Amino acid sequence: MPSSPTVPTTAPAPFAETTEIADGVHAYVQGPGGWCLNNAGIIVSGGESALVDTAATEARARHLRRTALRVSPQAAPRAVVNTHFHGDHVFGNHLFPEAVLIGHERTRTEMIASGLHLTGLWPDVEWGSIELAPPTLTYADALTLHIGSLRAELEHVGPAHTSNDTVVWLPRERVLFTGDLVMNGVTPFCLMGSIAGSLRALDRLRGYGARTVVPGHGPVCGPEVFDSVEGYLRLVLRVAEDGRRAGRTPLEAARAASLGPYAALLDPERLVPNLHRAYAELDGVTADEPLPGEVMRTALAEMIEHHGGLPCCLA
Repeated sequence: MPSSPTVPTTAPAPFAETTEIADGVHAYVQGPGGWCLNNAGIIVSGGESALVDTAATEARARHLRRTALRVSPQAAPRAVVNTHFHGDHVFGNHLFPEAVLIGHERTRTEMIASGLHLTGLWPDVEWGSIELAPPTLTYADALTLHIGSLRAELEHVGPAHTSNDTVVWLPRERVLFTGDLVMNGVTPFCLMGSIAGSLRALDRLRGYGARTVVPGHGPVCGPEVFDSVEGYLRLVLRVAEDGRRAGRTPLEAARAASLGPYAALLDPERLVPNLHRAYAELDGVTADEPLPGEVMRTALAEMIEHHGGLPCCLA
């Protein structure tokens, strides 16, 4: 189990570090990986380039653009793949006007529905000037993107983290960009997706045979991360089952729970909303059925209560 990195409490985190993890494939990693500090990918081949995700704030997205142009000076990225609709992965889309924006069909609809709501959760973050730019090319099940001689296979895997998760698989390089289906050293978050769906999705991810995994948050890793994520999710299910038997609410169950080896993960307060989702699924809610808005608002409010205040966002 990866240990949690030291996290500053107030100042924004530094800009990302970029590492070439395969020929022409670059991981853009925003440490330490907590709230709104997502990873992205820069893929370069034959004088062409594409991105996997953007970033949460204007400043961070502009840094990503500068990095992409440094890595591929011949041309700006011609495609941006959004792995899901959350703002940390999509708010920088508008700063890549040359690119076709690609995502699952529900990524577009849910991005439009949620708008810039994320910015209101952390009013002290310097969001900058953000314009909503949803995907203009959408798909239902799978799509193949060619960047020069490099082949990128997009697949809708889920519902898991959300209803509209896309993974990007580079078969020749054996690199898998998972979006927030997988986080490394960071607590998974399934309130808008599904616990059961996430477990099924992990089986699918194992089937790719990846050598290198770029998670949605946290350091680049190998496929062993799938076991860590599964272990945490199965712990959530056990806590939910025990809480149900004891007549505890999700918040009460979270307060009584021991996270064991997962206590070191960043953002452990996510246990509360994860338990809300687990309780709902124990009550018969299917993996592809979203929770009512009132339940999600309660889950987030109880997460803040459990944490003792608004969770730290270093974007």
